[in-house]
Amino acid sequence: MPPSPSALRVIPLGGLGEIGKNMMLVEYGDAILIVDCGLMFPDETHHGVDIVIPDAQYVLDRRENVVGVVITHGHEDHIGALPHILPELRAPVYGTALTIGLVSVKLRESRQLRGVALETIEPGDTFQLGPFDVTLFRVNHSIPDATGVIISTPVGTIVHTGDFKLDHTPADGKPTDFQRLAQAGSDGVLLLMSDSTYAEIPGHTPSEAVVGKALTRFIGEAQGRVIVASFASLISRIQQVADAAALHGRRLGVVGRSMVDNVQIAMELGYLRIPNGLLIPPNQLDAAVPEETVIMTTGAQGEPTSALVRMSRGTHQQVRIDPGDTVIISSNPIPGNAAVVGRMIDGLFRLGADVLYSATEQVHVRGHASQEDLKLMMRLTRPRYFVPIHGDYRHLVHHTHLAESVGIPGDNIFLMTDGDVLEIDDIGGAAVVDTLNLRDRFVSGLHVGSVDTEVLNERSTLARDGVVAVFLPLDTETHELVGDPTISILGFLDSRRAEELSARACEVVEAAVGRAVDSGGGLAAIESLVQDELSRFIHKDTRRRPRLLIQTTPL
Repeated sequence: MPPSPSALRVIPLGGLGEIGKNMMLVEYGDAILIVDCGLMFPDETHHGVDIVIPDAQYVLDRRENVVGVVITHGHEDHIGALPHILPELRAPVYGTALTIGLVSVKLRESRQLRGVALETIEPGDTFQLGPFDVTLFRVNHSIPDATGVIISTPVGTIVHTGDFKLDHTPADGKPTDFQRLAQAGSDGVLLLMSDSTYAEIPGHTPSEAVVGKALTRFIGEAQGRVIVASFASLISRIQQVADAAALHGRRLGVVGRSMVDNVQIAMELGYLRIPNGLLIPPNQLDAAVPEETVIMTTGAQGEPTSALVRMSRGTHQQVRIDPGDTVIISSNPIPGNAAVVGRMIDGLFRLGADVLYSATEQVHVRGHASQEDLKLMMRLTRPRYFVPIHGDYRHLVHHTHLAESVGIPGDNIFLMTDGDVLEIDDIGGAAVVDTLNLRDRFVSGLHVGSVDTEVLNERSTLARDGVVAVFLPLDTETHELVGDPTISILGFLDSRRAEELSARACEVVEAAVGRAVDSGGGLAAIESLVQDELSRFIHKDTRRRPRLLIQTTPL
């Protein structure tokens, strides 16, 4: 449906009904403002996929209308798709100093930085993008310089919270800007879009100060080397570890490319305060005295190629886990990741480490608001309309219940998912008027879109059922076999059983080729009969239906 020239349209391209891939469009007339442009990590069904990014075709088709991309904070689920979408979009990017610093690192890594306009905005400052007046307001999250966005539009004011929690004792000493939120509520908020990640958790989210005290105690009590794993972008956690190391007379090493890059940019911008001499150069880690060392590393989510996973397998080039090491995993497993993290923890224990993690010690607190914090956000802003964002569908549902509990009428609450189009007209009427047909875009290696749902289904079949490849050396003229068939069985039998089955399968294949030739069939008939006979034979013997690849080679 074409947009009404006097209506405001709000279109999520990612982040509603899922964790990650956050991208929101605010459209008025021929102007589009984008809030965030993030990625989502693949799950066990995404065989061979590195990351998942939003389907941005709607906005790419209207790229000349894009007035800017506003980034709320520097986490991957809010900036990770920029290297893949921004080159086509070529729009300016706005955010706070650390956020823009992390964006520049990511664009530089992907060689997409040249020609991109990156604009640093101070929290509290208002700037104009087309018909929108935009103000970033400070919030607390698990990274410094996180913000929400207040967007003044010709139809009314939108508050987009970004990811947030309400922390009265944040690690950086900069609490959420309650005054600015209350002022927006007093002036009138047309629409609140609020983080739903922990909408099912009662109470308040604990302060980062709780983790700082725990890390300081555990690092002080450890007899040997301490290794702390967390997100590379969790700058406040890195600061807490650095402070604890300094307090207990230890030096700090940093391992993991993304963490090294983030530490460097955060120090350059003044968001990390690390005393001279505290950091251990990477080439000196091997010689560092264990009892005097803390290592900060990536891999808290069990990512296959991350530093901590390689340590747990004994394959990391710089750091080998020894008995007496203390490993602190300072994060909660993201949904669907618990088994992977559990296997990594098992590996660390097997190597003799003492492992502390969120199920046993309070070494991590959530970076998102719980129920009572979410209610306070609604009471401060007093919105006319409400849309829960950033969360799986159940989180969005829980958030709608909270909205009703604080007095927002049910008719003014919109439970949206990716692609839904909310339209608010110039007299304040609101409705979901359309749904875009969105398809996730998969990134494998350097390629975007080379993998689609059909390819993933094929990979799933191959992973589940295996492959049988058959090579038939045939006479060019008679199509009779001129040698033994070669049969390779991959992915569903052990080597001894595969060798035994392959020998019997050769007999089946030879007989099928003979029958096809006797009946006067050509190459297509030979391949078809071999396919049918071999498939029946393998299924009868194994109760499996592997993918059969038949290749005839005329000689």
